[in-house]
Amino acid sequence: MRLFLDACALIYRFEGAASFRSAATELMAQLIAQQDSVELAVSRLSVLECRVKPLREGNTVLLKRYDDFFAAVQIVELSAAVVDAATQLRARYGLKTPDALQAASAFATAQRTLFVTADAGFAKVAGLDVRLIKMA
Repeated sequence: MRLFLDACALIYRFEGAASFRSAATELMAQLIAQQDSVELAVSRLSVLECRVKPLREGNTVLLKRYDDFFAAVQIVELSAAVVDAATQLRARYGLKTPDALQAASAFATAQRTLFVTADAGFAKVAGLDVRLIKMA
């Protein structure tokens, strides 16, 4: 099984306030514990979104944490097929472009995928198996 991590899940996990970090970490740990084998995946868009703030602020420690993480997971490229699928999702569900790209990237993975996010808006996308990070 694959966990596809939306950018907000990563940002919560790596740099969020304690409650956000805890909620993201706990959900991911629960999902991983329920499976025999888990692969992590992110979109190339998440790489961009997560690296902007540390680059802007010159935070080399946080940037390295992200880069080390991205080196160890599958990165779904924003291919023509992903962009075409995102276009269809945006038209059908009214998603914002970044959200449509994230959902299309999750669909592009070859195996059963759980989409981990804090954005409840993804739940309206048919066939996207969403797991929400919930604040206590």
